[in-house]
Amino acid sequence: MSAAPVLTGYAGGVGWITFNRPEAMNAVDVPMAVAFRDAVRALNATPGIKVIVLTGAGRAFMAGGDLASFRRTDDKPGFAHELITPIHEALVALAEGPAVSIASVGGAAAGAGMSVALAADLCVAAENASFTTAYAGVAAPGDCGITWALPAMVGPRKAMELMLLSPRLSAAEAAALGLVNHVVADDALEAETDRLAARLARGPAFAMGQIKALIRRPAASYAAHLDAERAGFAACAGEADFDEALAAFFARRAPDFRAE
Repeated sequence: MSAAPVLTGYAGGVGWITFNRPEAMNAVDVPMAVAFRDAVRALNATPGIKVIVLTGAGRAFMAGGDLASFRRTDDKPGFAHELITPIHEALVALAEGPAVSIASVGGAAAGAGMSVALAADLCVAAENASFTTAYAGVAAPGDCGITWALPAMVGPRKAMELMLLSPRLSAAEAAALGLVNHVVADDALEAETDRLAARLARGPAFAMGQIKALIRRPAASYAAHLDAERAGFAACAGEADFDEALAAFFARRAPDFRAE
């Protein structure tokens, strides 16, 4: 029997969701996306949960979407909807739920991984963490809320640079941009995340929920923005550039996008 794509647990007011495809650096496929959505909904419905921690098993937080899944399908736009819909539902549930969310990032957070890290209310990163948008390199516009969160955090001009050029940011560089709250030693990530989660779990649940709701208030159309991202991604998945990006990725070569 294959391992569960997402592991969950809770104790002391803290729920944990661990992305559990370490052999694929936790790249998101449909089963993981569905399991993530179901885990967030279950924790939101669990009495006493004040904090939800997101983390990845193995050496990465999440290395984007599972491009191999796209490669196996003839209907790439349809598959984009199938993959992105449940993870977007998970992120809306995370944003609209009362619990404070923490992304605990070790290793790579690329593409959807960076998006999910930015979607959390707080982010703690190990020194070995790295962040890259990665979407332009696979001829995609972004998903999982990154084109909502990134401009709000760094401003539209810097967000444009990060989306178009996809630089690989170290944990320290991400912290300097305001994308990460705390950077800790690699071997201290779990302990520091536990300490932060426990501190929040001792806090006033209703007041913290109100703080979260008020700070997120400008994101009243977050769900609609996620819908627009999904539609844009699916449209790009039907283009020849997307096929070329997949072929180049698996051939370990630079993509040769067609001239317009």
